[in-house]
Amino acid sequence: MRLMSVRKSAFLTLLQWICPLMSDYCEVNVCQNGGTCVTGVGEDPFICICVDGFGGNTCNLTETGPCNPNPCENDGSCEVITPTRRGDVFGEYICKCQLGFDGAHCQINENDCASQPCKNGGVCRDLDGDFTCQCPSPYVGKQCKLRCTSLLGMEGGGIVESQISASSVHYGIMGLQRWGPELARLNNHGIVNAWTSAAHDRNPWIEIDLQKTMRLTGIITQGASRMGSAEFIKAFKVSTSVDGEAYITYRVDGQRKDKVFVGNIDNDSTKTNLFDPPIVAQYIRIIPVVCRKACTLRMELLGCELNVYSNAAGCSEPMGMKSRLISDGQVSASSSYRTWGIDTFTWYPQFARLDKQGKTNAWSAATNNRSEWIQVDLEKTKRLTGIITQGAKDFGVVQFVSMFKVSYSNDGETWSVLKDEKTGSDKIFPGNTDNNTHKRNLFEPPFYARYVRVLPWEWHERITLRMELLGCDD
Repeated sequence: MRLMSVRKSAFLTLLQWICPLMSDYCEVNVCQNGGTCVTGVGEDPFICICVDGFGGNTCNLTETGPCNPNPCENDGSCEVITPTRRGDVFGEYICKCQLGFDGAHCQINENDCASQPCKNGGVCRDLDGDFTCQCPSPYVGKQCKLRCTSLLGMEGGGIVESQISASSVHYGIMGLQRWGPELARLNNHGIVNAWTSAAHDRNPWIEIDLQKTMRLTGIITQGASRMGSAEFIKAFKVSTSVDGEAYITYRVDGQRKDKVFVGNIDNDSTKTNLFDPPIVAQYIRIIPVVCRKACTLRMELLGCELNVYSNAAGCSEPMGMKSRLISDGQVSASSSYRTWGIDTFTWYPQFARLDKQGKTNAWSAATNNRSEWIQVDLEKTKRLTGIITQGAKDFGVVQFVSMFKVSYSNDGETWSVLKDEKTGSDKIFPGNTDNNTHKRNLFEPPFYARYVRVLPWEWHERITLRMELLGCDD
């Protein structure tokens, strides 16, 4: 029996696995309406792989029916409710819309920002079925209702001496005065009451280890007087890290140049600078750019503990794979599979969005081995608490990832694999058992990262994945 259309034929996909080298492109493409001609499959001299909406031996026929082509927009699913042909009567089918969409054809994106959910000057962005608030510093939280402005302990002593280090130290009066980093506390008193870098240090810095990842919303700086002369930092940069190895210099969103903060104008008054957006880090370095007389500093940090506003239960928001808050450019992979080697049927990493619909509606790796991966760049460090995974179908063949690992990074170069707390070995998460059911896994404990990779470990038929990350900004 001649195959009328490959679009719905699982048989051809199975042949591909059995005889992957038999098929080839036709010398002359006889397929119409964008179809692709392939030879070496079955007894026919050629077959046509047709694009959506077309069928027949040469893709010359327009497929008809209430749900073919799919009249539902925004990944809505079409369901036939009468056996008649479509015509112009919508009563023959209904569109089941994804969350956040409405209308007969799911064409209406409900505006979740209409109720103005963001407070304190937060800017609302409408997502597919949700919203997100960009909060001005120092406000945080889902709706920017909370203030994150606690004094973190430089002045009060909560940050101990062992947590403070510097690139160098100035020794005055024949080496008897040590202007060490542990003295860099706001409003510190005494003759020697601040940190000063050595005169020969051309790249000075002072660093605070907060001992755990914190949310930093600002810094208060102050100079000092040495031998009757005012010394202070006029301008500085800020560099941060979550692991003490990979450091990122602070930049305002959308800017390519490092942010240069305006510092002090004398030795005693204070200057407050807010971090907008806030910083999530364990280590913070103050890097003097312009100093008066010498690079001398007293300071205090502003911020809050992350778990004050975001425990695991309250920090499980979708990070944006399904809603497209995470853009296509933020998703990458080790490779992408092409059904029949045809570009039209490439399973790109940006297709790995939970509940995505369509013919190629997931990421699929080019090879089935444990070196494959898919990566999400969250663009800044965030708290990750879980993941939802889903499989897919390729021409009727059920495919999914049944077991996987998760690795993370803050610079895109140095990677760590999540560990099992009991055994200390790499944590292997249970994945899916079919092509469509959601499988939720929690990260216990949560972790902080900018880059997240899913590492397939076991799979059914082919490595195929749709996903959503769970967590929060706080």
